[in-house]
Amino acid sequence: MGTDRIVIVGAGIGGLAAAVELAAKGMDVTVLERAGSPGGKMREVALGDARIDAGPTVFTMRWVFEAICAAAGSSLENEVGLEQAEVLARHAWSPTERFDLYADLERSADAVAAFAGPAERKRFLAFSEDAKAIYETLKGPFISAARPSPVGLVRRVGPGGLGGLINIKPFATMWSALGQHFRDPRLQQLFGRYATYCGSSPFAAPATLMLVAHVEQDGVWLVNGGMHQLAQAFARLAERLGARVRYHAEVSEITLARERVSGVRLANGEQLPADAVITNSDTNAVAAGLFGTPLSRAVPPTPAAERSLSAITWNLVAQAGGFPLSRHSVFFSNDYPAEFDDIFIQKRLPRAPTVYVCAQDRDAQESPSPEAAERLLLLVNAPAIGDTHSFTEAEIEQCAQSTFGLMEHCGLSIQATAEHTRVTTPNQFEQLFPATGGALYGRASHGWMASFSRPGARTKVPGLYLAGGSTHPGPGVPMAALSGRQAAASLLEDRASTKR
Repeated sequence: MGTDRIVIVGAGIGGLAAAVELAAKGMDVTVLERAGSPGGKMREVALGDARIDAGPTVFTMRWVFEAICAAAGSSLENEVGLEQAEVLARHAWSPTERFDLYADLERSADAVAAFAGPAERKRFLAFSEDAKAIYETLKGPFISAARPSPVGLVRRVGPGGLGGLINIKPFATMWSALGQHFRDPRLQQLFGRYATYCGSSPFAAPATLMLVAHVEQDGVWLVNGGMHQLAQAFARLAERLGARVRYHAEVSEITLARERVSGVRLANGEQLPADAVITNSDTNAVAAGLFGTPLSRAVPPTPAAERSLSAITWNLVAQAGGFPLSRHSVFFSNDYPAEFDDIFIQKRLPRAPTVYVCAQDRDAQESPSPEAAERLLLLVNAPAIGDTHSFTEAEIEQCAQSTFGLMEHCGLSIQATAEHTRVTTPNQFEQLFPATGGALYGRASHGWMASFSRPGARTKVPGLYLAGGSTHPGPGVPMAALSGRQAAASLLEDRASTKR
């Protein structure tokens, strides 16, 4: 099988995971990336001499990456430096309402009691048990498995596990389930925010997404040098195994011969033959015919109404004062339902957004100099309409006023300059990730069937496979990496079957 030529389109973490797996098996692997560096959404921007993460900032589920490295004869510790975060996130609603969630469960429970009362402490511990049970129920038969159907999931869990599937509350919304767990609306809001990790609204996402709370409780790590270094490390690992990673290599077409994949054509006219191709783009780019009209039948399109969240982000090198930022801090809107109504129903920027801040110079001990400028990423959720609506300067400015106004209300002042500020809108995200409207998570996880609507690794076109956050098992860095593993496994299985 060492003569099989595999082309991977896109050096996001899903494509890189597939490249590592296949190169470790002796396959002839070429990764083509149109940008100048790996990572895809796990990108970084330069502001002067500073390099700042501009995509995912939270590293969890390290077992996924440990398994990939082990399969390649290495270890995660050999590839990247990691430090476990003591504070998972700092949250604020007003100058006097602050709450830290900790890696230590009992410490978090004590913090809940101090913040919301002893009764909420008991409810928090019960919620944590439920989140853990959901995760453990779904980890093997759904998260780590090839794309399952509802019936297939029941079969994988087994007859004795049917009660467990009912207990994960697939038909309840996340918000209604949180209302049963907590009486304090701030805690409902805090844990409801985990739905946005999948680009979804807590008012429409299923209660199963409560498992994200356990994923973070199980460990959040800080990657030395930032999350983009994880992509760099996996690109280097793939190359050590013999894969070729080519940058500034834009694929314009995936070619077919006798109804199966035969290779790719680059924008510069170069053609590369291939026995199989893995696309690490958003699946809608394939469905929209961006790799050739014949391939549009390979996967179903994602309707614009079912897109996940986009975002407006500010990358800054600025002085921050007045509020003790943690590595991850969240400033909550005072009207959470209105925020998601604005985004998903009204299709406009939220008038009162919740703001996430990643202070990238804050380590696990949170010890930067308060007088020094530091690297910051600010993010607010936005509608994925970057392909149909051009956001005006007035719209962006109004959103910026609401964003910075909320942080100032909670005590955080940021002294930024235009020279050291980079703003990215859904329009720019559409340019970076075409055919998405700027959606960063593929299809929104709204309704109990949404998780089964994501395509798996295999497509209707022989020799074409899918990886990335818009495929099963879903968005997020570890999930995208798992999708790459599943694409590689499916490809290897099909190639072996073909040869037999």
